[in-house]
Amino acid sequence: MTDPNADLALGGLTLDEAEREIYSHILSRNPEHDFDPKISRVREAVELLGDPQRAFKVIHLTGTNGKTSTARMVESLVREHGLRTGLFTSPHLSSVRERIQIDGEPIAQDEFVRLWRDVAPIIHMVDARSAEKDGPRLSFFEVLTVLAYAAFADAPIDVAVIEVGMGGAWDATNVADGDVSVITRVALDHQQWLGDDLAGIALEKSGIIKPHATAVIAEQSESVAPVLIKAAAEREARALWEGDDMEVVDRQPGVGGQLVTLRTPAARYEELFVPLYGEYQAHNALLAVVAVESLLADGGPLSALNGETLEAGFAAVTSPGRLEAVRTSPMILVDAAHNPAGIDALVGAIEESFAFEALVGVVGILSDKDAEGILAGLEPLLDEVVLTASASARAIPVDELAEIAEKLFGEDRVRRSESLPDALDQAVQLAEAEHDMGAGVLVVGSVTVIAEARVLLGADNRKGTGRAR
Repeated sequence: MTDPNADLALGGLTLDEAEREIYSHILSRNPEHDFDPKISRVREAVELLGDPQRAFKVIHLTGTNGKTSTARMVESLVREHGLRTGLFTSPHLSSVRERIQIDGEPIAQDEFVRLWRDVAPIIHMVDARSAEKDGPRLSFFEVLTVLAYAAFADAPIDVAVIEVGMGGAWDATNVADGDVSVITRVALDHQQWLGDDLAGIALEKSGIIKPHATAVIAEQSESVAPVLIKAAAEREARALWEGDDMEVVDRQPGVGGQLVTLRTPAARYEELFVPLYGEYQAHNALLAVVAVESLLADGGPLSALNGETLEAGFAAVTSPGRLEAVRTSPMILVDAAHNPAGIDALVGAIEESFAFEALVGVVGILSDKDAEGILAGLEPLLDEVVLTASASARAIPVDELAEIAEKLFGEDRVRRSESLPDALDQAVQLAEAEHDMGAGVLVVGSVTVIAEARVLLGADNRKGTGRAR
């Protein structure tokens, strides 16, 4: 495409071809990790579209880890209550349409193409106005945010569940006013944009708390909690805190998930089956239930949710690429953990829910991540590690990653492979050669590695196989 600002000529193309052309155009814009931290361009675009983000109720989620899993749980629970839902999450694994879901399904291909044709003139108008001021075009994520809000209003939906891209206050999604804001645990990630100060990161994330709305807040560290307390008070928001207003009373790991007992401001829910692994998923489930209670209360007193409705909503939750078993014999797990806090949660979940005699890792990490912290967290879990790289331009070169890994694992436990297919083959051979049926393979380190591994292993063609994290 010679002129990335020009309208796409989609006539005569198949739907597959049209989707690829549209995605190629959006990719030509500044990526998610390279953007101008302002929401003025997105605000201008949605205003020109008639403010579609005001056509439905919004549950807005931020935090460091657990956002996508919690968002998927919230969406499933809301939909089980008979409301039409929209879900906007990131990143995607196989198709960009995964990011914009209506009633639990990615937006249809023909609708995605039609949507682009309707919205593209507005996108290009905002681009042109920004250029006149020597500003940038709308970024990759900003364009997708505008498309999502337009799609949800057009459907139409009743409730949108929106995951921030990064941060909060200046995130593109924050042109919407959340009726309910959910803040998962705040930790370090994206330091080059958010900084190394947890209080500062919390201040940015608190930007999604809107005046007189409800904030559902996970247990936080001592440096984060005061920031969120102050933000909620200044905006006269109702703040519901884990530990005070809600808690995970009990949890019992089981086959395919866990039984949890939850206390919320409205009720005590006994032995709910949540088909997700790990203690952190019980806490994500707690946030999801309280968020839905808050939404349905519409500013009034919270009421208990129907137990059968809760069970059905949780039973339908999946999240591909999050502690997902994509093969057996040997078992291959894929997980998109890409920061030390996420790795710690992953390690705990695997140790609790799986009984491997040995575990071989396939690890690829992007350059903007804490490679040493990720590998250090994995070292006690993995018997051997095969280092590789995804096709992303941001992938850390294998030899550079190996220098870090060998200091942590020792040279005898580290293998290298420039090719992900070869890395998977090598890991499977290592698992099968010495440990037969008791060994497994874990693919981890970056979303791009997970996405490519799922394609290679055929998981992207299966529906409903994921288990969220």
